[in-house]
Amino acid sequence: MTPEQNDLLCLVEGSAPMGALMREHWLPACMIEEVAEPDCTPVRVRLLGEDMVVFRDSKGRVGALDEKCPHRRASLAFGRNEECGLRCLYHGWKFDVDGNAVDMSSEPVDAKLRTTMKTRAYPVEEAGGFVWVWMGDPEKVTPFDAPNWASAPADKISIVKMHGACNWAQVLEGSIDSAHSSSLHSSNMPAATDVAGSTATETAWLRPSADKAPRIEVQKTNFGFRYVAIRKPIVDAETTDYIRMTLFVAPFTVHIPSNDQYHLSQMLVPIDDVNTMFYWIAWHPEKGIGQDAWRKFCGAEVGKDVEPVTYLKVRNAQNNYLQDRDAMQAGDFTGIYGIPAQDMAMWESMGPIADRGDDRLGSSDKAIFTFRTQMYRAAQAVSRGEAAIGTTEPHIPQGKLMSFEGIVEKGADWRLLNVSAEEREITLRDEKEPSEQEGVVA
Repeated sequence: MTPEQNDLLCLVEGSAPMGALMREHWLPACMIEEVAEPDCTPVRVRLLGEDMVVFRDSKGRVGALDEKCPHRRASLAFGRNEECGLRCLYHGWKFDVDGNAVDMSSEPVDAKLRTTMKTRAYPVEEAGGFVWVWMGDPEKVTPFDAPNWASAPADKISIVKMHGACNWAQVLEGSIDSAHSSSLHSSNMPAATDVAGSTATETAWLRPSADKAPRIEVQKTNFGFRYVAIRKPIVDAETTDYIRMTLFVAPFTVHIPSNDQYHLSQMLVPIDDVNTMFYWIAWHPEKGIGQDAWRKFCGAEVGKDVEPVTYLKVRNAQNNYLQDRDAMQAGDFTGIYGIPAQDMAMWESMGPIADRGDDRLGSSDKAIFTFRTQMYRAAQAVSRGEAAIGTTEPHIPQGKLMSFEGIVEKGADWRLLNVSAEEREITLRDEKEPSEQEGVVA
């Protein structure tokens, strides 16, 4: 990729086409738990280079406002959240969840400004443990399409949140890279002969394959793509395959293969050009894993592994992610605790925005190639005034999209695994796979 192509793929701030594409989708602003109680502390949020503040008012309604007070641009994050509004500390101007000025104590009671003053308020939805905001044209708000985990009860949805000090695209490429799990996460995902699929314990996910070189196949869809990593199982390798199917739901969601206890989804949300908020959701309609146990497993406990409020990592580049070389000598592959921190060490080591011009992709990178090509062209389309990827018909509701993991007979059509009849009809119409001769230049 040329520097210009790389920028089109990665940059999201201001008038960047990729940012315009993102604004055609609902974006997660924060977790509901961060604004759980009426009149709670407001939460600073930065998305696509824009700063906002999220709060829950006295009646339980959630609002998302421009962080800067329209009066003199002081931050509303310091404001008093009281009596159904957020009051700026500087001069006492107060705004409700719709952005209306409901009090302007520094202005005369008959001032005309009192009747016209508003600040920007973003449309808001609550679902699946998140507060979602619409950052696009306020006159063209699309219906909210809840993700698949929103179908689970609230107590069966557990969320890890962690700041990533690099661009969103290299984080997302890590999430759709099945091959790296056999190396980077090999201590957390060891091979085992006595399991038929990914099997969760308190400390690891056992898997029925020791194959480190999966065969990758990709199927492009109108929501993004699904791809499969096909590995040799330890048992019955002559007649069966171990299948791990992942879904990329444009522009920032990835559904990772489940284990026997919970499903797994990630959102890799651009804070700005060089920062990303990493969300990892473990969920299940009946089983699942508790919030505390999930964060402990991931090394993402708030106040221990990540800072409160900011979700900055305790294990970070400045301290080499607290890598333990003695543990490596004793058998731990990375010496870094927790799957997210292991990933962060790799992603952030590429630099704030990875230079893809020097990459040497191999056969295991087919999903990476597809992502770069697909999203580059999607950004080009938006720059031409065309619809954003994932917003056109026929539309498959996000709640119907699921990954798959398990041992199947050799030759089984992986595209039909764990797919609804509605989705099957739509996605099997175009069976063309991306060609490595396509390149990324349209």
